[in-house]
This record gives sequence, structure tokens and C-alpha cells, in this order.
Amino acid sequence: MTGLAALLLTSCKTTDINRVLEGLGGNQQLSNETVVAGLKQALEVGTKNSVNSTNKPGGFSDNPLIKIAVPEELDNVAGALRKVGLGSYVNNFERQMNRAAEKASGEAKDVFISAISSMSISDAWGILRGGDNAATNYFREKTQNSLERRFQPIITNNMEKVGFYNDYKQLLGAYQKLPFTEKPNMNIEDYVMDETLDGLFTLVAQEEKKIRDNPVARTTELLQKVFSQQ
Repeated sequence: MTGLAALLLTSCKTTDINRVLEGLGGNQQLSNETVVAGLKQALEVGTKNSVNSTNKPGGFSDNPLIKIAVPEELDNVAGALRKVGLGSYVNNFERQMNRAAEKASGEAKDVFISAISSMSISDAWGILRGGDNAATNYFREKTQNSLERRFQPIITNNMEKVGFYNDYKQLLGAYQKLPFTEKPNMNIEDYVMDETLDGLFTLVAQEEKKIRDNPVARTTELLQKVFSQQ
């Protein structure tokens, strides 16, 4: 997610922070209203930033943490083609998978915002008091089915536009011309879908852990109050 950290750090307006702090006072416990409002604002900014970082050329392919590589089922294919000087087929295959993921990830923004809007008081406290990836788990549980429905046609259409399927056939065709080879059997669309979701939620988890673990990242008094009680 574009980071829960960035999210939390930039989400609250100054007037909102002052109003909340006045209501908190001293060592008073955080109110339900404060926790829910603060987390919603933070999560909204964070998820938007996170989506923006993936929904652009290079958003996946230039990030080693989430770059989509040749699936394990095609390792033999890729290795054999590279050995005989046909690595360009493999490189193009990887590039097109990552472009499809980058295009599809833009759909996540509205889905995340919808999940944030429906967050309950118990959801908010569960995230605040949960483990390093409590917010990530919340989003995955609430949004995965919707994201899959929205990602699937975008991934498929994008693959068609850039000639992915033709290149994929050429890759397999070149491989099958080599002696003692057998065509692998896999659903490439499902693979790209799973990798896109995993990449997106990997960024969410990374930023969430940062804000929980690093007090220095809590640059406002409100953040310090909220996360000191998690």
C-alpha cells in the first residue's frame, strides 16, 4: 500500500489534528471516534500512494520486491531458451506480464476506498492493536474478490493489446523445437493476477510495518498518541 506510513503522516488536516488533540487531553484514552477517523484518513492516503507507485510504467518491473518473474512452471522453458540465445523471448514475456500488472493495479484505488469507508469501530481497533500486518490482512480479506473481478479483464485486454499471447505462443513454440522438451501446462492469466495482488499487498505490508516499528516515522503528536497505544 503506498504506505500506511505515508498515509498516516499526511492524511490529517491541521485543524482536524488540533481538534482531536484538544479532545484527547493528557493521558486520556483514545476515543472510538478518534481511532476510526484517524485510521480512515491515514489508510486512504496510504492506499492511494501505494496504488500510484504501481500504476505506472516500471511500477512492478523496476521494483525488485514485486517484479513479476517467469513462473516456476516455465523455468525450464526460460533456461533452455536463454542457453540457445533466445533470451529476448523470455525478457519480452516478463516485460509484458509486468505491464499488465501495472495497468490493472490502478483499479485497486476505488476498491480500497470502499473498504475504508465500511470500516467499523471494531475493525479500526483490531488494526491498531493487531500485528505488523493487521491492516494488510484487513484489506486482503475485504478486497481480494473485488480486486480479482476488476483486474481480470484489464489483465487479459492488456495482454491482447501488446501482443502477449502471440509472443507467448512464440516462446513456447521456440522451446518445443528444442529436442526432448514438453509443453508446460499453466493458466498464465491466473499467474499474473496472483502476482499482481501479491505485489500490491506486499507494499501495503511493508509500509504498515514501518509506521508500527519506527517511532521516528510518527511525525505528529496525534500519530504518537495513537500508535503508542497499539
